[in-house]
Amino acid sequence: MNNVAIFWLQLIASIFIFGVVATWYVWPSLTKMSRNSSLTILLFVHVPRYVGMTLLVTGMVDPALPLDFRSSAAYGDLLEAALAFVSILVLRGNWRFAIPFVWMANTWGFLDLLNGVRGVLQLNVPGFNLATFWYIYTFYAPMVVVSHIMIFGVLLRPGSWRK
Repeated sequence: MNNVAIFWLQLIASIFIFGVVATWYVWPSLTKMSRNSSLTILLFVHVPRYVGMTLLVTGMVDPALPLDFRSSAAYGDLLEAALAFVSILVLRGNWRFAIPFVWMANTWGFLDLLNGVRGVLQLNVPGFNLATFWYIYTFYAPMVVVSHIMIFGVLLRPGSWRK
């Protein structure tokens, strides 16, 4: 099996496993909490997206991987990390605009992720030497995907959460 096939196998397997864990264990636990508490827990998954800045560190990934792709991914992730953390703060402060802010942050983060997937497909990113960044794509990014979906699920069921 070649690197590209292994990459996609690992990525899909991670999404599947995280989806099962989320469905069996995380979601049932979240529905017993307040909406703001549930969102806070899910948003903490996104705060470490600042790790995406690693794409810009000299020597960490294949220098042949286009800088435009690396910059877009790195800065998009950094912005999402900041938006997620601010979302947590406004949720904990129970600010009036907390839920609209979470909508904005989660939508931005999800679109940034989709843009990254587009780039991965267009450039055949698994064909480059990703070094340890391989694990970000095949382990952490799938967790982020599942978390984004769960956040949208919480936001779309506003009347069903405990106060």
